[in-house]
Amino acid sequence: MPNISFHTVYQTFEAVAERRGDHTAVIYLGTRYSYRTVREMACQFAAALLDLGVTPGGRVMIYLPNSIQWIISWLGIQRTGAVCVPITPIYTPSDLSYIARDSECTTIICADTNFGYVKRVLTETGIKQVIVARMADLLPWWKRGFGHLFDIIPKGKTATGKDVFPIKQLLNKHIHSTLPDISPDGQALAEILYTGGTTRHPKGVPLSHDLFLTSALEQIRTSEPLIPVEENVILGNAPLFHILGQTCSLATLLVGGALLVQPKINLDANFDAIYRFQVRSMIGVPTLYRMMLEHDRLDQYDLSSVKYWYSAGDVLPVEVSRRWKERFGTPIFQGYGATETCGGVAMCPTDIENPPKSVGRVVASKTVRIVNPAFLEPVPPGEPGELIVSSQYMASAYINKPEETASAFVKLDGRLWYRTADIMSMDADSNLYFVDRTMDTIKHKGYRVSASEIEAVLQEHPAVVSTCVVGIPDEKVGERIKAYVVLKEDIKGITGYDLITWCRQSLVSYKVPQYIEFRDMLPKSKVGKLLRREIRDEEKRRSES
Repeated sequence: MPNISFHTVYQTFEAVAERRGDHTAVIYLGTRYSYRTVREMACQFAAALLDLGVTPGGRVMIYLPNSIQWIISWLGIQRTGAVCVPITPIYTPSDLSYIARDSECTTIICADTNFGYVKRVLTETGIKQVIVARMADLLPWWKRGFGHLFDIIPKGKTATGKDVFPIKQLLNKHIHSTLPDISPDGQALAEILYTGGTTRHPKGVPLSHDLFLTSALEQIRTSEPLIPVEENVILGNAPLFHILGQTCSLATLLVGGALLVQPKINLDANFDAIYRFQVRSMIGVPTLYRMMLEHDRLDQYDLSSVKYWYSAGDVLPVEVSRRWKERFGTPIFQGYGATETCGGVAMCPTDIENPPKSVGRVVASKTVRIVNPAFLEPVPPGEPGELIVSSQYMASAYINKPEETASAFVKLDGRLWYRTADIMSMDADSNLYFVDRTMDTIKHKGYRVSASEIEAVLQEHPAVVSTCVVGIPDEKVGERIKAYVVLKEDIKGITGYDLITWCRQSLVSYKVPQYIEFRDMLPKSKVGKLLRREIRDEEKRRSES
């Protein structure tokens, strides 16, 4: 287990910033920011939050795309002792409102492009103040001017008022502010991450400083046999609100490396950045690696600086892994984890030849068992079963969700275990392999999507009687989302396009079904329970015919 010298996330960063000084910490849209600069801006932002009334333990939401503003906000929140609540910047007002109320957020940092959504939910949440960032705010003046001149910077409408604050204005106001000392408490909450699953609404997972530091430092050092941590330049394609982006990208700031972030993925921009900044590690989901292999201009770029390619969020297809190694001569290393476990449960070692289908070996901080899902008894060695995970520091409950907590966290032999609901197996060399899922969750583009959440949205349509949502295996995105729908008998003229448009009003884009199939009825058990497995089996037979 990593040796943690400091008790909080910010203190760990601060110690690194003292040591690394003028070395690059962040690269954003071609601009380098040193550790000294990032630390100064984080302190200014922390002073601004305290001036606005944010207190230790208060909840502050980050509703931004990957950017220097995201990183400054996250570190500034940590410096105040408040709790960070990062969410995807493409959440709809429905999700935004729910999470704001569930987490009891009082302050939100948003982009100007999604300020309109924030404005719509203010009256129904406890959000009292809004900090607005424009994506070019913290770039050099000449880059901002160039972006405005050629109209390449996304712009959104914002309002002015006593409770709306531009982030750059806040930073300038607090350049010379002093901050109170931090009271170290490793057991205090560092952040709440929201994850999908089997319920309609996202579930809040509270992560303590101890848990985050233990997991993040362990995962960020996995590549150390290939690259010294202070020489690492990581291209973090995973979103920073996601546990993958945090423990495998953002965590480099806790060990002295550099993080390269961009607001959205653009393959040509990625390829250019890899060569220009001599990126040593890249983090991505399987879909991204397939897209890279199939990109028309891949041969025009030199990607040889990268020594560590890492994939997580879903199982990497063997075919993609094989093609990658043939093309670049280096493997894509895999990992497996969950938000509830603060990321990596297993990661592929970088100093051995890993089996093609393995998602890695269990990391030092975690203990696992493979059990019968019905009775939670260990299965024979080598046999598949549900993976359950325990650790010294671990999340033990979801925010405000006692029923989901009771089903996901169990006590066995005096220890608390998290039920992953994933069927795994382990070979004689302790390599883990993914086999199947036990719950009704769809893995689409690396995201866990709740089938029941989509079903609930479709059920709200006045023409729908019942619905069943399943994942259809797809080489490019893991699984595509398909909905089977039964309409009311007297309803005419409703199309699949109508229902997809309906879903877009309430669901974030990656949760919207790609296919709608109309049925006269859906398979149900004698007690009326939807038999989703029968639908899956039917789809499997179709694909094999």
